[in-house]
Amino acid sequence: MEAKDYNALREKYPVFKYNSFSLEKAEGGIRLSFDFEIEGLCRFCPDTLIVTENLKILNDPFSPMARKIAFFIGMTELVSYYKAVLSPKVIISCGKMTKADEEFFIKLYHNGLSEFFYTNNINIEKDKLLSFEYKGGEDFEGAESEEFKSSEINLIPVGGGKDSAVTANLLRHHRDKNMFFTINDQKARTETVTAAGYGEDRIVRTYRKIDPELLELNKKGFLNGHTPFSAIVAFLSHYCAYIIGAEHIVLSNEASANAPNIEGSEVNHQYSKSYEFERDFFEFTKRNFTEKIKYFSMLRPFNELQIAKEFSDLPQFHSIFRSCNRGSKQNIWCGECAKCLFVYSILSPFLPNEKLIEIFGSDLFEKEHLSEILDGLNGVIKLKPFECVGTVEEVAAALNETVRQCESAGRALPPLLRRHKECFSGDSAPYKVPDIESILSHYNSEHNIPEKFMNTVREMYSFVQHKQEA
Repeated sequence: MEAKDYNALREKYPVFKYNSFSLEKAEGGIRLSFDFEIEGLCRFCPDTLIVTENLKILNDPFSPMARKIAFFIGMTELVSYYKAVLSPKVIISCGKMTKADEEFFIKLYHNGLSEFFYTNNINIEKDKLLSFEYKGGEDFEGAESEEFKSSEINLIPVGGGKDSAVTANLLRHHRDKNMFFTINDQKARTETVTAAGYGEDRIVRTYRKIDPELLELNKKGFLNGHTPFSAIVAFLSHYCAYIIGAEHIVLSNEASANAPNIEGSEVNHQYSKSYEFERDFFEFTKRNFTEKIKYFSMLRPFNELQIAKEFSDLPQFHSIFRSCNRGSKQNIWCGECAKCLFVYSILSPFLPNEKLIEIFGSDLFEKEHLSEILDGLNGVIKLKPFECVGTVEEVAAALNETVRQCESAGRALPPLLRRHKECFSGDSAPYKVPDIESILSHYNSEHNIPEKFMNTVREMYSFVQHKQEA
């Protein structure tokens, strides 16, 4: 089946159903399950286990409010299955939404699937994507009147990369109130927590399963591609924050996540990590759940270069952090993908080359076959790789500085640095690269960080500035 058949799929499978959700006690925790259906094709029953054995539960995990949050987790989960055919109608039988809620999810689906649309050559306007219809379901009566019992905990989602390591370190002054949140265990995630000085009992662990029926549809050629996973992080962490009484969900999404992958477009691999989504989600939770749980990114004032500089001064994380999606299950850097080359490049001005080789297992700048990936990362070509990477200006400025350091030390440039220098020399350069000092001195004031954490933000900004001046 060709991707170009998406209109035929919409016509053949006009209805996607969200039949039900369930919250129930399970061995070791709470199981959250969903029942989705593509009418006339197949049914999906994904589930997530939330481990509670190590948690102090303050708010009823099965209350009307808890169930309301669970219902909306399902609204976020369903996009992974809905995208297989892009049905123009979604029938919901287990809850209802206001017009504002509908607009939130249509925007999330449309913007969060922008990469999926691009790679599958799909062109659907947001207001034509889908409509909702309701057939019964809960109204979650009494949810708004529930008293929220607070533990004052800061719940910190951890992915295992440099960003969540920096956030964990920034919040070290709140140590007694910090807990961490993970979706599906990976060694780097647990080791980030332990390297920050915490025990594994401070992790709220969740285990999310994809229904294998979706994988079978993918094999048969139904529509497939990137979905807004960080939106799952947002809703699922909110449920966990609710039951343990956490007042803050502290993300590690930087200002650079706002940038599109294609210049002049709205195609953004990181839409659900963007400030736009963060702002929309925060307003959604205030409207539907409670104003007492605040969702924000601690790193939103900073760009990737600033975070890399901060991370370079945290050696306790250097040997254990991982960001490579290809190598995640083996807990390795594959050394061949855009994410590996990006992290290598953005750290290269701040760590000795010997240290980078020790971390990544090889000198990635020696790999001439990665030239096309480099051209996307630094903006020589207009399509930035579909990965969680920084802006092309940040990468180019980092590489310029690394070239300067190599030449100052009398070292021969490896192939990729030589290619970068050639591409950005003279009148043929694709654009004027900002100097690294200007990027390191930037401050993004568009964020939702509560005032109680702003001294920490100011300390990081001053530290980055001081290190650069030094």
